[in-house]
Amino acid sequence: MNLRDIHTPVLLERCVELLAPALQADGAVLVDATLGMGGHAEAFLERFDNIRLIGLDRDTDALRIAGQRLERFADRISLVHTVYDEIGLHAQGASGILFDLGVSSLQLDEADRGFAYSKDAPLDMRMDQTKGITAADVIATYSEGNLRRIFERYGEEKLAGRYARFIIDARQKKPITRSAELVDILQAATPAAAQRAGHPAKRVFQALRIEVNAELTVLADAIPPAMDALGVGGRIVVMSYQSLEDRLVKQAFAAASASTAPQGLPVELPEHAPRFRVLTKGAELADEAERARNPRAIPVRLRAAEKLRETA
Repeated sequence: MNLRDIHTPVLLERCVELLAPALQADGAVLVDATLGMGGHAEAFLERFDNIRLIGLDRDTDALRIAGQRLERFADRISLVHTVYDEIGLHAQGASGILFDLGVSSLQLDEADRGFAYSKDAPLDMRMDQTKGITAADVIATYSEGNLRRIFERYGEEKLAGRYARFIIDARQKKPITRSAELVDILQAATPAAAQRAGHPAKRVFQALRIEVNAELTVLADAIPPAMDALGVGGRIVVMSYQSLEDRLVKQAFAAASASTAPQGLPVELPEHAPRFRVLTKGAELADEAERARNPRAIPVRLRAAEKLRETA
C-alpha cells in the first residue's frame, strides 16, 4: 500500500505558506492536532528539517498508519493517542499548530466504521473505537426530542422532527444497527420534493457523527488553550468542513484579535492590546483546481492567526 495515495492533504500549500514564518528557528515545534494519516505532517517534516512535530489523534488506526508513513522522521516526531481538547498538555510554547477538522479519509473509506451513508456497515461512527457510545446507541436510546435536537442543531436538518418520529417507530419493531437500515428509514420519511435537494441521510449522518464524538464541545474546549499554548510569533491554522465548526473558530479568533480597552479610553494600554492578529480575510476556500482534483476539499474553510503577545 502506498500511503501517499490513500490521503491527499487539503490546502497543503496554503498551510505551509501560513505556518512557514513561525517555523524558521532551530528547534521549532509544530503540533498537528488532528494527525490523521500524516499527509500534512509528512510535508512539513520534508520541507523543514529543523522542526520537531507532535502529532495528536484519537483514532488508533490513523496513528498506526501515520507512524508508518513518518517512520523515516522517527527522531523528530512524537505521536500521541489523545483527543485534541487535551492540546494544552502537549503544545506549550509551540511555534505552529494545525487543525484539520472533520472526518478523515481513513474513517470515510473504511466501510466498517459506519461514517458513510453510501456504504452498509455497523452504525459505529466513533473516531476512537476504544471507548464511547456508538451511533447505534444514540439511535436506540435517545428520545424523540433528543434525536430531533441533534438533527436540527448538528445537521441543520429541516425534517428533523419527521426523521426522529420515523426512527422511533422503526426501532420499536426491530433494532436499527446498520447504516443501510437507517438510510432506508430516512428515505421512506423524506417527501419526494425534498429528495431532489440531496441525499436525505447526509445531514443526519453528520449530526450523529458530531454527537457520538462530541466534536463541537471538543473543538470549543480546544481552540482557546491551543492559542494560549502558542509562543509569541506562533501561528495557528484551522481547517473546518462545516459551518458550525467554522463559527466557533471565527468567534475565538475574533475575540483574541480584538482590543479589550474600555470604550472611551483615550490611549490603549499594552495590556488591552489584541493578543492575536488574523492572517486570513474571512474564511479561505480551496480553488477550483483543487476542488476538482480532491472533492474532499470542496467544503473546507481555512482561518489562521498569529500570536502577538502573551496574556497580561
